[in-house]
Amino acid sequence: MKFNFFGWASRKADKFAKTIASYAPPRQLRSLTTATEAPADLRERDLTRERLKIRFAQTSDALEDATMLVQKRYAWRGYPPAQLKPNPNRITITTSHGSRVIGTVTVGYDSEAGLLADEIYKTEIDQLRARGCVVGELSKLAIDKELGGKQVLARIVHIAYLYGLLHQCTDAVIEVVPRHKAFYERMLGFTQLGPEKLNPRVNKPVLLMHMPMAEMAERIRALGGRGATTGNRSLYPYFFSQREQDEIIARLTQGE
Repeated sequence: MKFNFFGWASRKADKFAKTIASYAPPRQLRSLTTATEAPADLRERDLTRERLKIRFAQTSDALEDATMLVQKRYAWRGYPPAQLKPNPNRITITTSHGSRVIGTVTVGYDSEAGLLADEIYKTEIDQLRARGCVVGELSKLAIDKELGGKQVLARIVHIAYLYGLLHQCTDAVIEVVPRHKAFYERMLGFTQLGPEKLNPRVNKPVLLMHMPMAEMAERIRALGGRGATTGNRSLYPYFFSQREQDEIIARLTQGE
């Protein structure tokens, strides 16, 4: 299935302020209701009644909540504090459980201002542009250690993919630390595009990973929504199903 959206569709999505998608907590999240090692505030709540909600971070409070999760997950690795701010060429997506943000990712799409990765990988990204590719970028990906899991990660990445489609992106890139290379290859199908370089924003070595959106679409069609029964060990069985994807796209483009 090929999508052919124009500017009006991406503008609708940029201003979408409602819940994009909601779904029941995954099994490992529900199990925390009785687990003695779970934080007390979680044991006291009926997690089975609280659906996870995916939204765009459209307010300063929402961006601050996402920032807190990014800082919490990145600080122990020695990264400098990150601060998510409004940007006309980026959107931050969050997954929330009640008032708690348990997942976030920022999607950037190409413009005259370029991408974050252009700072050290402009040569490699320009090669994609020269082939006619429209490049989108993932950054600030963070999942709550206590409440996150495969489904939370998969579904927020799926929404990031759909947002990229609405902005006509044909290819996705992400900078990762070298030890995460195998994860992105195995779980999402990314391949290395650029050599290891020092990223001055975080003062850490990184690699540039790349994936054509068409390849991601094929994997979603084959595996999305099927769960662990497929035997496939990537994240794609935990993506939304094709029917759910179509409903989400309609919601974003129609403003419902």
